Amino acid sequence: MAVTASASETAATTGAATGPAAGPKAVLATRSGAAAVTAGIVLLVAVLAVVDLTQGTAAVGPSEVFRALTGRTDPDDASVIVASRLPRTAAGLLVGAVLGTAGAVLQAVSRNVLASPDTLAVNAGAYLALGVAGATGASLPMLASSGVAFAGGLAAAAVVLGLSGLGTGTVRLVLAGTALTLGLHSMTQALILLFPEQTEGLYQWNQGSISQNGFDGVLQMLPIAAAGLAGLLLTARRVDALALGDDAARGLGVPVRATRVTVVVLAALLSAAAVTLAGPVGFVGLCAPALVRPLARRFRGFARSRTAMPAAALTGAALVLGSDVLLRTLVGGDRAVAVPTGVVTSLVGAVFLVVMAVRLRDTAGAGAPDRLRVPSRAVFLATVAVLVAVLAGLVIAAVLVGDSKLLLGDVVNWAGGRAGRTVSFVLDTRVPRVLAALGAGAALALAGTLVQAVTRNPLAEPNVLGVTGGGALGAVILVTTVPAAGTWGVAGAAFAGSAVTAVLVFGLAARGGFRQNRLVLVGIGVASGTAALISLLIVLTDPFNANKALTWLSGSTYGRTMPDVLPVALALLAGLGVAVARRTELDLLSLDEDTPRLLGLRLAPGRLGFLVLSVVLSSTAVACAGTIGFVGLVAPHAARALVGRRHVRVVPVAVLLGAALVCAADLLGRTVIAPAQLGAGLMTAVVGTPYFLYLLVRSRR
Repeated sequence: MAVTASASETAATTGAATGPAAGPKAVLATRSGAAAVTAGIVLLVAVLAVVDLTQGTAAVGPSEVFRALTGRTDPDDASVIVASRLPRTAAGLLVGAVLGTAGAVLQAVSRNVLASPDTLAVNAGAYLALGVAGATGASLPMLASSGVAFAGGLAAAAVVLGLSGLGTGTVRLVLAGTALTLGLHSMTQALILLFPEQTEGLYQWNQGSISQNGFDGVLQMLPIAAAGLAGLLLTARRVDALALGDDAARGLGVPVRATRVTVVVLAALLSAAAVTLAGPVGFVGLCAPALVRPLARRFRGFARSRTAMPAAALTGAALVLGSDVLLRTLVGGDRAVAVPTGVVTSLVGAVFLVVMAVRLRDTAGAGAPDRLRVPSRAVFLATVAVLVAVLAGLVIAAVLVGDSKLLLGDVVNWAGGRAGRTVSFVLDTRVPRVLAALGAGAALALAGTLVQAVTRNPLAEPNVLGVTGGGALGAVILVTTVPAAGTWGVAGAAFAGSAVTAVLVFGLAARGGFRQNRLVLVGIGVASGTAALISLLIVLTDPFNANKALTWLSGSTYGRTMPDVLPVALALLAGLGVAVARRTELDLLSLDEDTPRLLGLRLAPGRLGFLVLSVVLSSTAVACAGTIGFVGLVAPHAARALVGRRHVRVVPVAVLLGAALVCAADLLGRTVIAPAQLGAGLMTAVVGTPYFLYLLVRSRR
């Protein structure tokens, strides 16, 4: 079975069709039913293809399409269909088919219903590889670009599978893939910002667009896709054996490791072909097998990879064409030209991921992230003293170093109002940037500390849980609709977006006591949805200014003023006061479910209060400095490793670490490659991604 979630489910499905009651008539009925369903999917794909051909800027009906394809109309009228729309539809069919197949076989060999080219970072690796090739200025033909994308995607998949373990049947693989995807996307965004001319159009392409200029691309990628599909069909019997379990497969003489490596390589090849042709069209490889999976429980014909893979391919094609049709129906032909089809598939995939995360059985309970250790008071004081000294040094360096270097005397004169015009201009723009980095880092670190304590989840973090993504979406909505919005308006919009996503994430994950995997997976799904909506807004409102939006979304402090720092400063002061005053309650909530109840503590109000506070901190940080990831993950973990788990010590140390981390990232981003600049969020992703993966490996051990 190509899309089974576990060996037991495969056995149950197969056994149901081979038991005493499964006679020849029953087998014939299931086969005829599978054939009828397949015919229905083919008919659906055909209808969607015809509708897709009729959509565009020019009014064309089904009759015009038929006459153009049969050569019965004027050549000028037929050129619109044959040269533009038909290649687009063909690309949608090819991309959907290869991604659906790749997702089906990846789920089969990993026995993980959440595996796909997206969640295994295959698309992100291919995207980065093509970004590197574009930044070097190399002009590669399409076949060479496909090879580059294949190498990048395969390397990313190898890293994810090596860290998470293949065939474990857990969501650890998806968590590792998502973390690596965030890091790789940050690196690609850095290339786009540093080399805007060489990578022009790469941001829109990254969203996944099936629009084509002629059949050249489709014809060049077709042999690669055909070779990959043929190879997977040849391994179908071995894939079925792997679905029964490693031991059963070995008993049948199947080379387990060689089969898995072969399937992953072929799936990466298919994904590379799709990425080269249309960019990373998101989540088709996740949704298509999920739609086919219920059919396998009902019809025996779909329980084998040889028939399930074509069904997933047809379903993937229907998803891509259906998304394109839906997009052009809702947005309109004129504006839909600028909107990539992948935005719609990403939204659908995000919903799928959230639904599947809620329905999956999660055996990883929420528990204390670290062993109980109580360092001495001297260790705590020494740690705070060192961090204060480091932070002071970073602040001085950040104020003095930049596009123009200053002296401490210049800062003293500026503070006393005696500086010259040049020095005043430099410090008037530089000091707010430094304060914004300090405030955002401290606020995110405190928010991460509160969330990890309340959920007892070591992987919880505002960015991973989608809270900062919701804040970014709220801020982008306001900025794109009301360009003259002020500081407090942006902060309010960011808070509204963060609040909505937080209610959604924590509400869905609260069932069963904030189970570790469910909480993070729901957050990842919501974060993917907000990212797709942000991309849609950027493309629709200002398609020629994506770099400006990317600068803010990468966590940049560029152009910040003192009023921009005020909201996060107030939120940080309030958050510190509450955290210190209720430090004992935080300690109890981070232990277990029973101890607080035995001591008469009401869990629900306490959790709600701390979560609301974390949302306020995250949203004001987003409004101040854009989206900065992983600070809320790294700082609390490092604080607990240094001073233990008592929050009277963890809170100040985490806040100092967060402020120092973002300040250092901002300083490096605007000085190392000056006069070019990189956002602090891109720099923190370089540190946070390996740390997140390290936590996954450690928890696996």
